[in-house]
Amino acid sequence: MRIQMILFAAVLMLTACGNDEPQTQGHVHSNDTDHMQHDESGELPEGLEEAEDLEEAEDPKFPPGSKAIIQADHMEGMKGAEATIVGAFDTYAYEVTYTSTDGEHVDNHRWVIQEELKEADEHPLEPGIEATLTADHMEGMKGATAIVEDVEDTTVYMVNYKSMATGEEVKNHKWLTEEELAPMKDSSD
Repeated sequence: MRIQMILFAAVLMLTACGNDEPQTQGHVHSNDTDHMQHDESGELPEGLEEAEDLEEAEDPKFPPGSKAIIQADHMEGMKGAEATIVGAFDTYAYEVTYTSTDGEHVDNHRWVIQEELKEADEHPLEPGIEATLTADHMEGMKGATAIVEDVEDTTVYMVNYKSMATGEEVKNHKWLTEEELAPMKDSSD
């Protein structure tokens, strides 16, 4: 039943998450945005709500409920979009390369967090280490073996935004780092 629900959610999300553009130097995914899955419940992913180490950020630059401009291009239509912050958490964020459980190779996926890597404990994993993904952001991600490319001790954000490419609402995108968000411009300027 769980697999059917995941497949149904994936089908619903594919239209909001498509990307037919070839990978460019500034783009961090390898055609993986066609398979992004977003949990519209507004809750943390299963397992994270009970993760003892996942701490809500005490004083995030962008608190939940605030708005920011997305500077990242994880998905087509994301860069420049206005985001509403759903959650802010202090953790380690990882850029990983992996082959999905359905055989698709994904280079430099940003981001999975400490609590989404099976082998992680309270210490960060070093670049080059292999780890099993428990994240389910994308089709075939959960259970895949990943290589850690980079790690950052940072605040990560879960956001809602409207795609600049399709105009569709994207709910609970996980994850953006503080450096990938910019303050809203003051309209009184």
